[in-house]
Amino acid sequence: MSKVKQERKKVAQLQEIEKTIQELWESKKAFESDARDDNKPKYLVTFPFPYMNGRMHLGHTFSASKCEFAAGFQRLQGKQVLFPFGFHCTGMPIKACADKLKREMEDFGYPPKFPEDVEVEVKEEVSALDELMKDKSKGKKSKLVAKTGNAKYQWQIMKSLGLDDEEIRKFADPNHWLYYFPPHCMADLKKMGLKADWRRAFITTDVNPYFDSFVRWQFNLLRAAKKIDFGKRYTIYSPKDGQPCMDHDRASGEGVGPQEYTMIKLKVLDPKPAALAHIKEDIFLVAATLRPETMYGQTNCYLHPDIQYSVFYATEAENQVFVATARSARIMSYQGLTKVNGVVRYVPGLEKISGSKILGAALSAPLAKYTKVYALPMLTIKDDKGTGVVTSVPSDSPDDFAALSDLKKKKPLREKYGLTDEMVLPFDPTPIIRIEGLGDLAAVEMCARLKIESQNEKDKLEEAKKEVYLKGFYDGVMLIGKYAGKKTADVKKVIQDDLIVEGLATKYVEPEKKVVSRSGDECVVALCDQWYLNYGELEWKAAAKKVLEPMRTFNDETRRGLETTVDWLHEYACSRSYGLGTKLPWDTQYLIESLSDSTIYNAYYTVSHLLQQGAFDGSVVGPAGIKAEQMTDASWSYVFLGEVYDSKTMPVEEEKLKKLRKEFMYWYPIDMRASGKDLVGNHLTYLLFNHAAIWPEDSSKWPKGIRANGHLLLNNEKMSKSTGNFMTLEEAIEKFSADGMRLSLADAGDGLEDANFVYAMADAAILRLFTMIEWIKEMIEQRGSLRKDSSRFADRVFANEMNSLIKITEQNYEATNFKEALKTGFFEYQAIRDTYRELCAGIDEPMSEALVFRFIETQMIILSPICPHIAEYIWQLLGKDGLIINAPWPATDEVDEKLALGARFITESMAEFRARLKTYLTPKKKVTKELLQIPTEAVIYVAKQFPPWQKTILDILESQAKANNGSLPDNKTISQLIGKEESLKKFAKKAMPFVQMIKERFEQKGVSALSSTSPIDQTAILNENIDVIMNALDLDRVSIRHTDEEGVDANVVETTVPLVPCMSFLPNRPSVNLIARNVQICNGMFDVVVPIVDGDTVQMIVRKLRRISKAIKPKFEVTLWRYKDAVWGDRKVISCNAPFEENIQLDDSNVFHLEAEDKITLTTSDGQKVDVGRTIVYKANVPEQQ
Repeated sequence: MSKVKQERKKVAQLQEIEKTIQELWESKKAFESDARDDNKPKYLVTFPFPYMNGRMHLGHTFSASKCEFAAGFQRLQGKQVLFPFGFHCTGMPIKACADKLKREMEDFGYPPKFPEDVEVEVKEEVSALDELMKDKSKGKKSKLVAKTGNAKYQWQIMKSLGLDDEEIRKFADPNHWLYYFPPHCMADLKKMGLKADWRRAFITTDVNPYFDSFVRWQFNLLRAAKKIDFGKRYTIYSPKDGQPCMDHDRASGEGVGPQEYTMIKLKVLDPKPAALAHIKEDIFLVAATLRPETMYGQTNCYLHPDIQYSVFYATEAENQVFVATARSARIMSYQGLTKVNGVVRYVPGLEKISGSKILGAALSAPLAKYTKVYALPMLTIKDDKGTGVVTSVPSDSPDDFAALSDLKKKKPLREKYGLTDEMVLPFDPTPIIRIEGLGDLAAVEMCARLKIESQNEKDKLEEAKKEVYLKGFYDGVMLIGKYAGKKTADVKKVIQDDLIVEGLATKYVEPEKKVVSRSGDECVVALCDQWYLNYGELEWKAAAKKVLEPMRTFNDETRRGLETTVDWLHEYACSRSYGLGTKLPWDTQYLIESLSDSTIYNAYYTVSHLLQQGAFDGSVVGPAGIKAEQMTDASWSYVFLGEVYDSKTMPVEEEKLKKLRKEFMYWYPIDMRASGKDLVGNHLTYLLFNHAAIWPEDSSKWPKGIRANGHLLLNNEKMSKSTGNFMTLEEAIEKFSADGMRLSLADAGDGLEDANFVYAMADAAILRLFTMIEWIKEMIEQRGSLRKDSSRFADRVFANEMNSLIKITEQNYEATNFKEALKTGFFEYQAIRDTYRELCAGIDEPMSEALVFRFIETQMIILSPICPHIAEYIWQLLGKDGLIINAPWPATDEVDEKLALGARFITESMAEFRARLKTYLTPKKKVTKELLQIPTEAVIYVAKQFPPWQKTILDILESQAKANNGSLPDNKTISQLIGKEESLKKFAKKAMPFVQMIKERFEQKGVSALSSTSPIDQTAILNENIDVIMNALDLDRVSIRHTDEEGVDANVVETTVPLVPCMSFLPNRPSVNLIARNVQICNGMFDVVVPIVDGDTVQMIVRKLRRISKAIKPKFEVTLWRYKDAVWGDRKVISCNAPFEENIQLDDSNVFHLEAEDKITLTTSDGQKVDVGRTIVYKANVPEQQ
């Protein structure tokens, strides 16, 4: 069978187990969780409900797995755990997709016949600065775009989901999406083994009357608390259509939002250019910039000599004149920058004016050190971005520096545009920002590094800009102005505000990219009337910070992200005119948008099963017997705010409402809300604000924890349908099994950095899990042959290591460090089992039954949050009561640190002994194979304490470590301290090498490396493990000596220190070969040649036999027998009925001797010496059970 087929067979077996276990859980209603009347602690964990325009992918699953693992662990902690799950349908994408399908059928028939010569979309250029300045409260791309890959038509996208034409046709109705994807997603999550209480599942929008009522209640409260205002907000707008242009209304530009600029006003000074001289009002060239903090470095302003500009009246009073492109003038007219909204009044005759006619104009540049700068030409300016006027900061803009350098170097270029030297040459870059690694003139430095000689070197300039803007934006430090010494990122907004207040600038907003409506109109950004949540209100910000302060964020980066978002968050439009959702209660022409109806819905989970259990859409009245229309605002306030019952405003019996309130009061607040890091800048922060607003005086309802994680990479690359590097949850389970996938998700990573799901790791996980199951089955079958006691050193160490890892794993789970929990609770836990198995084999003993089954049981429990199906399966195989998901976390004894140290001591000693044996067998002088003897005897030298001179040095190092907060000084300092000690003078040459050795040990072991005596009885531990040592090194004899005994070599005394014993191999003693014969019937064992050394005991011979013959298994009991007739006994015919009738069994006290002429004798227990001959008999079999 091929390897692939074998792997698929294992996956299929795991999937069969998973199916069986899921059926068991279903029958037991294992994850249904209700409020309790006792004092059992609760744990509520939630995950942002996924959007229902497709199946869940592995990225969703990765974030959801954090909730899943936490839920599993908290159950083991004895808590009543609730993990509810809902499905989000609010917003524009579903409606937009449905409308697209409808139009595609209208335009291309059914099934649609799309044109083959599809026009290739021209990729818009995106500058490095544009990327940096994107609104961080938005995702990188719309949910729709993220899922579609390269498909052009919506029908093709639906085809890629495996749907046929007849099924796709149904999706032209937006409601069909609401009933198609949620059941599929729930089925996929059930296959994953998600511990969700599915009774509480629901969909959003006004399709669900219960949730619709809940959201309306929330918004009425927010409005009553004056958290919602009505006013003008920037939005993408179609002047031709006379209304906002949402995604569904666009022919191109889906997902594009408004981009805010600071529009710098550069006043034209006298003498004005001839074309502008007749204008009496103040004239300003207006330049849109994303970096107002760099205005201190202006040396000039740029215009394109061939672009057509417009000169128009600005401000409501029309007392100022602006110069910009006609495109930007049109946009400004919709932002309150002209007298009449949507109307541009041009200066007569100057509707169009070539940039070349304004070049050389003298200007006053806000914040610049130069009192006068000039308008100069730049040939790379475009008229479809910004205002066509570019303010020049050559210190920090590679483009600006390159263009200025061209003008300075090329006199003919200056003359071409009528520029005098005084307009160009005196202006040098001004240091305004210091950037680490780039200095005070970052653009100048980068242009020099990349050897940029001209403004025409576009690729090099783009590379330079990326480097300068990235570092300048985040790490730049201001050198000039009243904010000198502060980071650019911190002062950018403040400087913008200052400029606007002083009348030196204004806000200007335009689409991030070109947007064209379906009517063919190029859209603008307009100030439109909208309802918005006033997140910019200082009092509300303070309340949100109060919610955040005691809350657990699991890592500092998440807390900083939330704090930063609370600080910069401003007004947020909460209404939309298109899509699916709940209508604003007081202005029903608007819908509540998708990030605004999902801030406190975790509270709805606590009662949803009583209100609408049995139907996602609330079409069935739930167990509480309350109709949706009975849930008035007052009813909701009773449940969630504890309002006094009033039958006039609460048209439902109080007893029914009491049941709902009981659930809410038991489960709330959220103990952990887990999400991808992209929601820190929006949803998760909105959650803080809204909890502060709805429960302003009740901190017991504020969320206790928010956990954010990075995005998921697949095989070290971003997930993307367009590249094919994409996997749905359903596909992952099919390929890797549920537990194989879950283990790999846990191993992928935990922090805010992007995690990595590796297929090879998932394949390895399948093999590990499968192998573990097979081993456990084997142990269950062989239970009777395992050892009944647990008294050996290896037993005690194994039990101690289990206790230690169980405790550490518990800490990792509690910290939600699931990768670490998997490491300590599975990989390392399996490793200590492997070591224990090897140690038992090393002493020819079976493993302890009690410890093996404690290991199996505890391994299943501590792994169950991550791999619950396998854990439950084994739990059932073991015949344990109940479900493993409800088992208590394993109780442990205190970890014996001395025993742990003893275990490390023997492990490290064994490694040292093996290394010495390898060195012994590979001498520097070449020796023939015949002459090289494999040692059979060794001496272990043990030091109880360091020699006096070394103890003095250790005392010095210990005092220094205490004085330096646990760290050691450099060697120069230590050498000086040692030099002051008179007793160390004669050891000067040896002192520093010794110090270096101790420092290396200190790095590994910490302060314990500085102890001058051994904290454990090394000799006792070595004696207890002497069989392990001898079997591992194929030795027959090992003795132990202390370095303080007489006759020990001085070099051994000098080099042997506590906890690092030294092994020395002795020359082999003379030996004579003896044949050990097996006379048992039909057992497959044969003659074994055993070398006998004078003084060998019966136990020594048995050990040699086990080592030489691998047919003698560790579980076998071995006995030795001699022939009654030493000369002729081995020549007699063996009786099948009584094979040992010619033999006498030897006891452990018998000792072998070598006599003259290679004769072998034996001293019996009564002191007699008998001839053994050349053959003995051995018997090897499984001991009979007592």
